Amino acid sequence: MTNITKDGGKRCLPYDPKRLEASLESAGASEIFVSLDRSITAQGEYKAEAITDGAIKGMLAEMDESNPQATFAAARIYLSRLYKKAAANRVYDADKKYGDYYGLQKTLASKGVFSGAILAKYSREEIEQASQLIEPERDLLFTYPGLQTLTSRYLATDHAKNPFELPQERWLTIALFLMQDDAEADRMKHVADAYWALSNLYMTVATPTLANAGKSHGQLSSCFIDTTDDSLRDIYGTNTDVAMLSKSGGGIGVYKGKVRAKGSSIRGYKGASSGVIPWIKQLNNTAVSVDQLGNRQGAIAIYLDVWHADILPFLDIKLNNGDERLRAHDIFTGVCLPDIFMEAVDKRGDWHLFDPHEVREVMGFSLEDYYDETRGAGSFRDKYEECVQSNDLTKTRVPAIDVMKRIMKSQLETGTPYMFYRDEVNRTNPNKHEGMIYSSNLCTEITQNMSPTQFISSKLEDDTIVTRSKPGDFVVCNLSSINLGRAVPAGVLPRLIAIQVRMLDNVIDLNTIEVPQAQRTNQRYRGIGLGTFGWHHLLALNGIEWETERAVEVADELYEEIAFLTIHASLALAKEKGAYPLFEGSDWQTGAYFEQRGYISEVGENLGAFNWADLMHNVAEHGLRNGYLMAVAPNASTSVIAGSTASIDPVFKPFYHEEKKDYKLPIAAPDLDHNTYNIYRRSAYVLDQRWSVRQNIARQRHIDQAISFNIYVPNTITAGVLLSLHLQAWKGGMKTTYYTRSTANEVEDCVWCSS
Repeated sequence: MTNITKDGGKRCLPYDPKRLEASLESAGASEIFVSLDRSITAQGEYKAEAITDGAIKGMLAEMDESNPQATFAAARIYLSRLYKKAAANRVYDADKKYGDYYGLQKTLASKGVFSGAILAKYSREEIEQASQLIEPERDLLFTYPGLQTLTSRYLATDHAKNPFELPQERWLTIALFLMQDDAEADRMKHVADAYWALSNLYMTVATPTLANAGKSHGQLSSCFIDTTDDSLRDIYGTNTDVAMLSKSGGGIGVYKGKVRAKGSSIRGYKGASSGVIPWIKQLNNTAVSVDQLGNRQGAIAIYLDVWHADILPFLDIKLNNGDERLRAHDIFTGVCLPDIFMEAVDKRGDWHLFDPHEVREVMGFSLEDYYDETRGAGSFRDKYEECVQSNDLTKTRVPAIDVMKRIMKSQLETGTPYMFYRDEVNRTNPNKHEGMIYSSNLCTEITQNMSPTQFISSKLEDDTIVTRSKPGDFVVCNLSSINLGRAVPAGVLPRLIAIQVRMLDNVIDLNTIEVPQAQRTNQRYRGIGLGTFGWHHLLALNGIEWETERAVEVADELYEEIAFLTIHASLALAKEKGAYPLFEGSDWQTGAYFEQRGYISEVGENLGAFNWADLMHNVAEHGLRNGYLMAVAPNASTSVIAGSTASIDPVFKPFYHEEKKDYKLPIAAPDLDHNTYNIYRRSAYVLDQRWSVRQNIARQRHIDQAISFNIYVPNTITAGVLLSLHLQAWKGGMKTTYYTRSTANEVEDCVWCSS
């Protein structure tokens, strides 16, 4: 006779095989009953937890290419345990699945887990009304990896890690929290809309919003971008600001192009500067040290201009060989590339390197402050040529292709540097009337105006040290993403995008950012980044092969629709709440944004698939709520939760096993069956990347910011083929590329920008 122990051995019951069989049958897991029953009866005592673990592993073992649906049965078994644990901790009947939601808010607020904002902003009646929105059956939409990821990382627990919150309650808490300050007459409708969008997995919010909304700690934005000025105080100021944001769960991009190079002068003393590498190593140490209470080390990307005199050692900074004093293995790198450099690479011409400090001192201007206003001509190349021709300026001449070889060598060994095509970014910047974009963020999808915060003075006043600084534009990334694999087939894009834009806009006002200049920038531009994931999933559902003209056409058509709907949603919010403060003079206001992308002809006639002419006139009259609107982030973890494919990437394989601590987790492409397998079988490292670039060129035209675009290459790729991909991306008008993912290197997926 086998006994089943529960509650850490406090309770003991005789084993009931009929009960187990019924439980497995209700989860759709009947096929594992015989083997699990045999394992249990072979022992005199068996833990109840071990039965659940065995059932989950049993179903996962049944999962293969012919039986991908086993993941949902494993998820249902996992759900049953989750319901029981939450019910025990909250003291209600587990058969109800979900307990008293108002009671949950009260309990976790009293424990200091929830902030209490929902209880303060809503009446008890409103919270109980909202709880009626909960649809427990939507828990059945989760795959096992999705549910396990959501539970282990995002659902609220007490401080002892005991489960309290359940999946649908997380969606409702996010909805209530983000809509708390909307007009009371419409607020509950907006809550219902947000819950509908989240619970149906039509969209996801960014990882920080998913983790922190409604809780007593943490902010809601994914990434930040700082610009370091060329002074000791500002260099250390960047380090402090980065540490504060990293502590709260933010990924950081830092532009170092204004910092003087090695051998530059300091206060007139020639050769005194040690360059940017030591300051990058300092940020590397910050990333490692400020590790969110031991949960995860910080993530920082450093960008440098390709004309900077320190560019060559910068490109080697993550390599595993060479002088370790010049290495920083824990940061990520990005290189800022003007058109004239890419032209020199293409033509095998020369390139010149300069010290930005000396350029300022000798030439009277900062080279990084210019860009080419048109392809092949403009301010940057004019200023660059002035520097080349100057006899008073120190310069180093190198073949441009040699610099590019160093870039590609690092990419194949480490996955970085990221590529940032600065002229294209600034030409298509809708807010060029207010500033300059020097670099991107940790995941290369954010392109917004940047400027350094500059120290003014520090003095003692009334026994208090008062420090004054001139705030710069410190960029904030507020992200969420459409699940293309669910939302497009359901035909919900118009409703969904309007909800997403409202949610994102509310994040701006609800966020608590410990760096004041970031808070200021957030309010000035009200920038958001509405993105997508599930692209390969959508192609598979529609039977469209990756390497086809049809895939390129669908990318063009779909992202034009998303752009139209997103701009329209921000227009509607501007009518309701007002335009962002810097709207006047923007390309949105003048109409240049619409003309530049080929939506409107020079005489104002409509050229796009939608009524762009009317939208352009309405925007000019009423404004936009948000100065930046669209950005496609990596979505590594949240796409898993939503059961779809990441970002705009192809799958790695239709079916594979991911190694876990004590078992292998089977991963199947979404909706894998005999119809979709043929689309998925041409996976990431098999696909011709020229088609991936073409798709991205098509979608980039419709995205006002940028796209986290990975290049997948075999380790046998030749330098010429990789170079041709970079040239194709640049010539086609792409703004950035993310990792170069080679079969020879391992790169870490970004979770900061997952949305």
